[in-house]
Amino acid sequence: MKKYNIITIFTLIMVLVSSSCTEEFLEPKPLSFYAPENTFVDAAGFDAALIACLRNIRHEFYGDGNPMITENIFSEVAVEGTTDKTGPAMDLPAQILPDANLDNTNTNRIGWYWKEGYKKVKYASVVIARIDQAEYANEAERNHVLGKAYFHRSRAYYMLTQQFGDVPLILGEISEPKLDFFTCTRESILEKIKKDMEFAAQWVKTESETGVVGDVTKAACYHLLTKINLAKGDFDDAIASASAIINDGYHHLMTERFGVDKDDPTKDIIWDLHQAPNKSLSENKERIFNIMSREELIEDDASKRSSIMRQCVPFWGSGAKNKTPSGKSGVTDKPLGSKVGGIPVEIDQVTKYGRGIGRCRQTPYHHTDIWTDPNDMRHNESNWVDMEDLVYNDPRLKADGDPWYGQNLRLYDDNGGILCTDTIRSWYGWPHYKLFIADPTDATPDGGRGDWYVYRLAETYLLRAEAYFWKDDLQKAADDVNAVRTRAGCAPFTTTDINIGTILDERARELFYEEPRKTELTRMAFIFAQTGKLCYNGKTYSMSNFSEDNFWYDRVMEKNIFYKTEARAPHYNYRAAPWIALWPIPAATINANTQGHINQNKGYPGAENYQTPWKWVDGEGEGELVEQ
Repeated sequence: MKKYNIITIFTLIMVLVSSSCTEEFLEPKPLSFYAPENTFVDAAGFDAALIACLRNIRHEFYGDGNPMITENIFSEVAVEGTTDKTGPAMDLPAQILPDANLDNTNTNRIGWYWKEGYKKVKYASVVIARIDQAEYANEAERNHVLGKAYFHRSRAYYMLTQQFGDVPLILGEISEPKLDFFTCTRESILEKIKKDMEFAAQWVKTESETGVVGDVTKAACYHLLTKINLAKGDFDDAIASASAIINDGYHHLMTERFGVDKDDPTKDIIWDLHQAPNKSLSENKERIFNIMSREELIEDDASKRSSIMRQCVPFWGSGAKNKTPSGKSGVTDKPLGSKVGGIPVEIDQVTKYGRGIGRCRQTPYHHTDIWTDPNDMRHNESNWVDMEDLVYNDPRLKADGDPWYGQNLRLYDDNGGILCTDTIRSWYGWPHYKLFIADPTDATPDGGRGDWYVYRLAETYLLRAEAYFWKDDLQKAADDVNAVRTRAGCAPFTTTDINIGTILDERARELFYEEPRKTELTRMAFIFAQTGKLCYNGKTYSMSNFSEDNFWYDRVMEKNIFYKTEARAPHYNYRAAPWIALWPIPAATINANTQGHINQNKGYPGAENYQTPWKWVDGEGEGELVEQ
C-alpha cells in the first residue's frame, strides 16, 4: 500500500477544485505527530477526521453570504436582494454559466457546493478506506464509525445529484493527483448511497448511547435514507425509514413549552423551538441533527457567528430608503448609547431585529401568500415581523418635533406616494422567531453564535407525507402534514387539500432556512419526470426533456413573482430558465480532467460534448464503476 501523505487529508481532490497544481505543492511534507499512521489507530482518531465533515456542514448555514442563501434564491421562497451592485444572481440564464464566478459571497455559492461536496467525499472516503487499520473495542464500535463516514459521503452525494444531476462518483481514497474522472449516472449513485445508508442506519448509535450532541446519530441516518429513498422512487422504503424515527419512542414533536423562555406568557412553543439555547437541550426531542456554534467550542470554526439576521432581515435601517410621510429620514440601525447627528438614540430596534441587508429576500409567496390560517403561530404578532411593526426612530425627528417620531412605518403616504425607495431590499416581512440569534459582541447585530437544525422531526413527518402522496394514500399524507400544522395552531387539512403543492407550502412555512429548498424542489421534479404522475398544475413530465420542461421551473415561475414577471432591479431583470433545475458543472473542473470526461448539463455551453455516463454496479466492498 502506498504511504499516505498528510496532504490528502487537508487538501482538495485536485482536479475537482483546481485547474492546475505545482510540483512543489505535491512534494511530500514531513509527517507530524498527527500523521494518519499516528492518528487513525482507534475510533477516536477517525472521529477527529470526521470533524472536517461537520465543519463543512456548518459552513453551509453560517457566515456572511453563506451557501444556504443560494439554495433559497434558486427556488420560490426567496431571491437575491442585494440591489446596490452587479454580480448577485438575479438574471439566472445570463449569469449562471460554467465559467462564471460561481463561488463568491457577492455572486452565488454554486461552486461552493461542488467544491465542498467533494471535500466531504474525500474526508469521509479516507475513513472508509482505512477503517480496518485501527483497533476497536468490538464490531459495533467499528461499524458506528464507518456508518458515520457513510453518512457524510452519502449526504454530499445526495445533494450533488439533486443540484447537478450526473456527477463523478469517487469511492476510494485518492492519494495523488488524478485526471481521469468520468460522469456517473445519478440513478446508480443513489443506489450506492442507499446501500451505504442502510448499513449506517443499522449501526450508527443513538445520541442516548453516545452522549454526544451535534454528531451523526441513528435518527439522522434514517432521515437521510428517507430522502434517498424518495429520490429513487422507493416510496415504501421511504415510509419505513421515516417511521423508524417517528416511532422510535424517543423523538416526538415538541408541543409543550420548554427552554429559556418557557415561563414568558408572551411566547409560545414555536418561539421556544427555534431559540438558539433550546435547540440542543436534552429535553428537545424534536431535534435529529444539529450543527453546533458556541463561544466556548474550540474545534475548527465551531464558534462561527451565524450572520443569519444580516442575510435574511430586510435592509430596514437605512433612513434614506424608509422615509416618513413628511419626507425625512425615518429610521436608524444605531443602538442605545449611539448618536445620530449628535442626538442620542432612544428607540433601539437593531438589538431586537438585527441589522439586515436583505441578501436573502423572501418572496411574497413566502412572507404573505402561504399564511392562510389566521391561527398559525408561525405567523402571529409575537413570532413574525412586518415592516409596519417597526417605528420611525431617527432621533433627529424628535428633535425637530416631527409627529412621525415613534409612529409605525408606512409604505405609502396619504396621497399614495411610496415612502420606501427600494422595496426589493428594504420592505418585506420575516420570521423573527427563527432568524433572531442574539449577537452581543456586535453593536449592529448580524446574528451571533447559536446551534442550528439540519434535520428535525417536523421534516421527517413531511417527508413521510410526501411518500404517502406519491403512493396516492392521501389520508395518511394528510395525517402527517396535520401533525405539523396542528402543532402550530392551524386547522387540519382534508384529503382533498393534499397535493405536492400543499406539502411544499407546509415545508416553506415550517422549514425556511433549514431545508435546502432548491435541492428538494429538484428532487421532486425528478420524481415527477420518473413516474409521469399528474401534477396539480395539470401537467405530466418526462426524463426525455427534463432540461426543457420540469416541475422545478414550473413551480418557481408559478410562485416566485420576481422571476415570473421579470421584475426589474437596478442592474438586472430577475429571470429563470428550465435548465437551471440543474446547476452547471464548473468549467475549470471539466477542463482540468484531461484524461477522462465529465459531462456538462444541458442548457449550458459544453453540453454538446456529452458522452454516455458510467454506472456504479454493486459488488464486493465498494462495488465498481463500469463504462456503459
